[in-house]
Amino acid sequence: MLNVEQVITDRFPDFFERKPRLVAQPLVRFLRMLFNEREINHFLAVNEGVKGLDFIEKVLDYFDLDYSLISKELENIPSTGRVVIVANHPLGALDALALILMISRVRKDIRVIANDLLSSLRPLDELLLPVDNFGGASPKSNIKRIYGALHKEQAVIVFPAGEVSRLRPTGVRDVHWKPGFLQFAKRTASPIVPVYIDAKNSPLFYGVSMLSKPLAALLLVREMFRQRKNTIGFRVGEAIPIHALGESGINHKALVKMLRKHLYRMGQGRPGIFATEKSIAHPESRQALKSELREAECLGSTVDGKQIILSDWKADSSFIREIGRLRELSFRKVGEGTGLRRDVDSYDQYYKHLVLWDDEALEIAGAYRFGETRSIVESKGLSGLYTATLFKLDPSFSQYCMQGLELGRSFIQPTFWGSRALDYLWQGLGAYVKHHPDVRYLFGPVSLSARYPTHARDLIVYYFSHYYGSRLNLAESYNPYRISLSTQQECRSIFSGDDAKADYQELKHQLSLFNLTVPTLYKQYTEFCEEGGVEFLGFGIDTQFSDCVDGLILVDLTKMKATKRKRYIGE
Repeated sequence: MLNVEQVITDRFPDFFERKPRLVAQPLVRFLRMLFNEREINHFLAVNEGVKGLDFIEKVLDYFDLDYSLISKELENIPSTGRVVIVANHPLGALDALALILMISRVRKDIRVIANDLLSSLRPLDELLLPVDNFGGASPKSNIKRIYGALHKEQAVIVFPAGEVSRLRPTGVRDVHWKPGFLQFAKRTASPIVPVYIDAKNSPLFYGVSMLSKPLAALLLVREMFRQRKNTIGFRVGEAIPIHALGESGINHKALVKMLRKHLYRMGQGRPGIFATEKSIAHPESRQALKSELREAECLGSTVDGKQIILSDWKADSSFIREIGRLRELSFRKVGEGTGLRRDVDSYDQYYKHLVLWDDEALEIAGAYRFGETRSIVESKGLSGLYTATLFKLDPSFSQYCMQGLELGRSFIQPTFWGSRALDYLWQGLGAYVKHHPDVRYLFGPVSLSARYPTHARDLIVYYFSHYYGSRLNLAESYNPYRISLSTQQECRSIFSGDDAKADYQELKHQLSLFNLTVPTLYKQYTEFCEEGGVEFLGFGIDTQFSDCVDGLILVDLTKMKATKRKRYIGE
């Protein structure tokens, strides 16, 4: 229950002690009336035991308060993964509750950084991360909880001003933003999603605020009751990736000011200041996915009950949309991706999709895209291959396509990282090859994230070019990856140059200095065959895919190791 006298005493311990009893008692009665203590306590009594989002719904229903937003902007809120959501604070309470409820339409794992006044709403305890925004130091345990929420991949809402907006020459605006939110985002590599809230308090509040901020703060509860039957407007901006801030070269204090300006510009429908990226599309209906799965070909099941599915393109397909969503989600996690809401392109329409489906979780665990290159080249020529967008292919490459499969866009979604999902997909590829014995070659681009430091990328490209590089001149990148002469000389001093196994161990050691490992597919493809069975035809930079490095690999299945053949093809 609300006890106004206790709230004031907690905030200002000697507030009443300094005043005579004849003054203090009428003052308390006045404050109880100002805070609508009786009405609030009646509401709390009626809704005793109601907590979290249910409590927020009850509050907004009580005030008959609604909110509005442009429907497509709701998709700017990531449905999964860590994110820092920053907003202006025009009302002081109801705007925060409406924002939480709006975001809950997308995801429920919401935490709100709240000052001690907001934290007094006990039914919201499960949602709040308390901090002191009024100048005092927050306990380290509270700060750790904020970082903990982001490390748990939750959405954290911050009102950087820490107090309600005031009337300024440019309109109702937040006071100066405090920089803590930016530190949270930077240290956890969380994107920032700006939300502009369109709402106002009464002219009386702003008039009193000009005279005395503490006195105006006493009016906030009364202002809340003035919002009955109002509508709060939201504008949700596209996510600002944290690297867009790091690349600016601007100091921390200036960045905070610019982010505040970005939010208000975005709220006015004007372009923001920082580079943004589209949030990943929201998940497709699980029932729609299951329905489409029934029409796809099942190549087999795994020992733990997952299904290996082979699917073709279908117009207006939830299955294809979900594959595209998960591709983008998985690739962005490692610093790659298209920057679009879904990674779907025209090649998906005539390539096949090998999918690992987890029926218990109702999730696509991972997928491969592959093209039956004989039919593609016969109908469209070499230019019909996705690989041809990255590499200029020699006409003689057609002979490999007559017996080949082009692989690409492989991913394991983050939820299934560390599982056997990739191995299961390879079993699916093996099942397909077993039923298509004319397939001899596998080829396609294998990516290396631009997040790897330049020196680490140089080492990887040098090693795989030296030991697995092709001399057939079958392909040339349109944007070749180049290693400087000085770095080549350094690589020659690092590697022996005549012992692939020993140099591979050295490569792993060198990468460990960056806390990195050899990319999984680079490792697995080169372990797949006997000597001469795997070649890299070239390396290039893919500017349309977050500047990752693509290595074009060619695998000859006739040189597959016996153990691998037995495992994946069963021969």
